[in-house]
Amino acid sequence: MQQSLNLSEYKGKQDNIRGLKITPDLEVVENQYNDNDYLVELKTNEFTTVCPKTGLPDFAIVTIQYKPDQYLVEQKSLKLYLVGYRNIGIFQEHATNKILEDFIACVQPKWAKIETIWNARGGIDVRVKRES
Repeated sequence: MQQSLNLSEYKGKQDNIRGLKITPDLEVVENQYNDNDYLVELKTNEFTTVCPKTGLPDFAIVTIQYKPDQYLVEQKSLKLYLVGYRNIGIFQEHATNKILEDFIACVQPKWAKIETIWNARGGIDVRVKRES
């Protein structure tokens, strides 16, 4: 088992999360009902990242809600994009924000919200929510 990093080993590992490129890319399809105002909810309980401090896996339920404009997210690309986080060392809060920012940049919805519910670690439940 990997030991926890001390502060000097850990420093700098999260400096450029916003610039992190997760592959594969999200893809979109044309929304043929863009004249309607409706809500799409996408949910998975198979999301995994790696804690950058301990190297242990983190598991979460990810729920994305959005009101589409010109595009819909192509769901297979979303699944593969989320799988791209599997071996990424990233804090739970950063992962949540990064997913929503990438989603908005690609899909360009009228409105979007993400919620991540992380499995308890050390007796602490973590739930992160963000909307735009």
